[in-house]
Amino acid sequence: MLEFSIGDKAVYPAQGVAEVVGIDNKEINNCVMAFYVLKVLDSEMQILVPKDKADQVGLRSVATNDEIEEVLEILGDQDVHIDKQTWNRRYRGFMEKIKTGSLFEVAEVFRDLYRLKSTKPLSFGERRMMDTAKTLIVKEMSVVRDLSEEQVEEQLEQAFAA
Repeated sequence: MLEFSIGDKAVYPAQGVAEVVGIDNKEINNCVMAFYVLKVLDSEMQILVPKDKADQVGLRSVATNDEIEEVLEILGDQDVHIDKQTWNRRYRGFMEKIKTGSLFEVAEVFRDLYRLKSTKPLSFGERRMMDTAKTLIVKEMSVVRDLSEEQVEEQLEQAFAA
Protein backbone atom coordinates (compact mmCIF):
# COMPACT_ATOMS: atom_id res chain seq x y z
CA MET A 1 0.00 0.00 0.00
CA LEU A 2 1.35 3.40 -0.97
CA GLU A 3 1.92 5.95 1.76
CA PHE A 4 1.95 9.66 0.99
CA SER A 5 3.05 12.53 3.20
CA ILE A 6 1.99 16.16 3.14
CA GLY A 7 3.79 17.88 0.29
CA ASP A 8 4.11 14.71 -1.83
CA LYS A 9 2.89 14.73 -5.41
CA ALA A 10 0.50 11.97 -6.47
CA VAL A 11 -1.55 11.22 -9.58
CA TYR A 12 -5.32 10.85 -9.35
CA PRO A 13 -6.93 9.05 -12.33
CA ALA A 14 -8.42 11.34 -15.00
CA GLN A 15 -7.54 14.44 -12.93
CA GLY A 16 -3.75 14.38 -13.10
CA VAL A 17 -1.03 15.46 -10.71
CA ALA A 18 -2.13 16.58 -7.26
CA GLU A 19 -0.32 17.62 -4.12
CA VAL A 20 -1.09 16.04 -0.78
CA VAL A 21 -2.02 19.13 1.24
CA GLY A 22 -3.29 17.35 4.31
CA ILE A 23 -4.27 14.14 6.03
CA ASP A 24 -7.60 14.46 7.80
CA ASN A 25 -9.51 12.15 10.09
CA LYS A 26 -13.25 12.10 9.65
CA GLU A 27 -15.90 10.16 11.53
CA ILE A 28 -18.26 8.24 9.26
CA ASN A 29 -20.86 5.87 10.78
CA ASN A 30 -19.09 5.94 14.15
CA CYS A 31 -15.83 4.91 12.47
CA VAL A 32 -12.85 7.26 12.23
CA MET A 33 -11.20 7.14 8.81
CA ALA A 34 -8.05 8.85 7.56
CA PHE A 35 -8.21 10.72 4.25
CA TYR A 36 -5.59 12.22 1.99
CA VAL A 37 -6.55 15.77 1.07
CA LEU A 38 -5.36 16.32 -2.50
CA LYS A 39 -5.22 19.60 -4.39
CA VAL A 40 -5.18 19.03 -8.16
CA LEU A 41 -2.43 21.21 -9.62
CA ASP A 42 -4.28 21.93 -12.85
CA SER A 43 -7.61 23.03 -11.39
CA GLU A 44 -7.16 23.80 -7.67
CA MET A 45 -9.90 21.20 -7.07
CA GLN A 46 -9.67 19.34 -3.76
CA ILE A 47 -10.25 15.62 -3.53
CA LEU A 48 -10.57 13.49 -0.41
CA VAL A 49 -9.26 9.95 -0.80
CA PRO A 50 -9.58 7.38 2.01
CA LYS A 51 -6.03 6.28 2.88
CA ASP A 52 -7.02 2.61 2.98
CA LYS A 53 -8.69 2.85 -0.45
CA ALA A 54 -5.99 4.89 -2.23
CA ASP A 55 -4.85 1.86 -4.27
CA GLN A 56 -8.42 0.97 -5.24
CA VAL A 57 -9.21 4.44 -6.60
CA GLY A 58 -5.98 4.37 -8.60
CA LEU A 59 -3.98 6.97 -6.67
CA ARG A 60 -0.32 6.49 -7.54
CA SER A 61 3.07 8.12 -7.26
CA VAL A 62 4.23 10.32 -10.12
CA ALA A 63 6.15 8.54 -12.85
CA THR A 64 9.88 7.95 -12.75
CA ASN A 65 12.25 9.25 -15.44
CA ASP A 66 12.44 5.71 -16.88
CA GLU A 67 8.65 5.58 -17.15
CA ILE A 68 8.67 8.97 -18.91
CA GLU A 69 11.16 7.57 -21.44
CA GLU A 70 8.80 4.63 -21.99
CA VAL A 71 5.91 7.08 -22.58
CA LEU A 72 7.98 8.91 -25.21
CA GLU A 73 8.62 5.55 -26.90
CA ILE A 74 4.88 4.81 -26.90
CA LEU A 75 4.20 8.19 -28.50
CA GLY A 76 6.85 7.61 -31.16
CA ASP A 77 5.44 4.22 -32.14
CA GLN A 78 4.49 4.52 -35.81
CA ASP A 79 3.00 1.05 -36.13
CA VAL A 80 -0.39 1.74 -34.56
CA HIS A 81 -3.55 -0.18 -35.38
CA ILE A 82 -6.59 2.06 -35.12
CA ASP A 83 -9.91 0.27 -34.98
CA LYS A 84 -12.35 1.12 -37.74
CA GLN A 85 -15.22 1.08 -35.27
CA THR A 86 -17.66 3.93 -34.74
CA TRP A 87 -16.31 7.01 -33.01
CA ASN A 88 -18.52 6.54 -29.93
CA ARG A 89 -17.31 2.97 -29.36
CA ARG A 90 -13.72 4.13 -29.83
CA TYR A 91 -14.44 7.01 -27.44
CA ARG A 92 -15.68 4.63 -24.73
CA GLY A 93 -12.56 2.49 -25.08
CA PHE A 94 -10.32 5.53 -24.82
CA MET A 95 -12.25 6.83 -21.81
CA GLU A 96 -11.73 3.52 -20.00
CA LYS A 97 -7.99 3.84 -20.58
CA ILE A 98 -7.92 7.40 -19.22
CA LYS A 99 -9.89 6.36 -16.13
CA THR A 100 -7.24 3.75 -15.23
CA GLY A 101 -4.86 6.57 -14.34
CA SER A 102 -2.00 4.69 -16.01
CA LEU A 103 0.36 7.11 -17.73
CA PHE A 104 1.04 4.44 -20.36
CA GLU A 105 -2.67 4.00 -21.16
CA VAL A 106 -3.13 7.77 -21.36
CA ALA A 107 -0.12 7.97 -23.71
CA GLU A 108 -1.70 5.31 -25.95
CA VAL A 109 -4.93 7.33 -26.13
CA PHE A 110 -3.02 10.51 -27.01
CA ARG A 111 -0.90 8.71 -29.62
CA ASP A 112 -3.86 6.95 -31.24
CA LEU A 113 -5.96 10.12 -31.47
CA TYR A 114 -2.98 12.15 -32.70
CA ARG A 115 -2.36 9.59 -35.47
CA LEU A 116 -6.08 9.31 -36.28
CA LYS A 117 -6.28 13.11 -36.63
CA SER A 118 -3.93 12.93 -39.63
CA THR A 119 -6.22 10.52 -41.49
CA LYS A 120 -9.65 12.01 -40.74
CA PRO A 121 -11.29 14.79 -38.74
CA LEU A 122 -11.84 13.94 -35.07
CA SER A 123 -15.27 14.30 -33.49
CA PHE A 124 -15.67 17.04 -30.89
CA GLY A 125 -15.50 14.43 -28.11
CA GLU A 126 -12.35 12.88 -29.54
CA ARG A 127 -10.66 16.29 -29.81
CA ARG A 128 -11.52 17.02 -26.17
CA MET A 129 -10.26 13.60 -25.13
CA MET A 130 -7.00 14.12 -27.03
CA ASP A 131 -6.56 17.47 -25.25
CA THR A 132 -7.29 15.82 -21.88
CA ALA A 133 -4.76 13.05 -22.52
CA LYS A 134 -2.15 15.57 -23.64
CA THR A 135 -2.74 17.74 -20.56
CA LEU A 136 -2.40 14.74 -18.21
CA ILE A 137 0.91 13.75 -19.85
CA VAL A 138 2.29 17.29 -20.00
CA LYS A 139 1.51 18.03 -16.34
CA GLU A 140 3.09 14.83 -15.08
CA MET A 141 6.17 15.13 -17.29
CA SER A 142 6.71 18.75 -16.26
CA VAL A 143 6.58 17.76 -12.58
CA VAL A 144 8.86 14.73 -13.02
CA ARG A 145 11.43 16.48 -15.21
CA ASP A 146 11.09 19.93 -13.62
CA LEU A 147 10.44 21.52 -17.02
CA SER A 148 7.97 24.12 -18.22
CA GLU A 149 4.86 22.82 -19.94
CA GLU A 150 6.07 24.41 -23.19
CA GLN A 151 9.34 22.44 -23.00
CA VAL A 152 7.40 19.23 -22.41
CA GLU A 153 5.10 19.95 -25.37
CA GLU A 154 8.20 20.35 -27.56
CA GLN A 155 9.43 16.94 -26.36
CA LEU A 156 6.05 15.41 -27.24
CA GLU A 157 6.20 16.90 -30.75
CA GLN A 158 9.72 15.48 -31.16
CA ALA A 159 8.49 12.05 -30.02
CA PHE A 160 5.81 12.08 -32.71
CA ALA A 161 8.27 13.24 -35.34
CA ALA A 162 10.76 10.46 -34.53
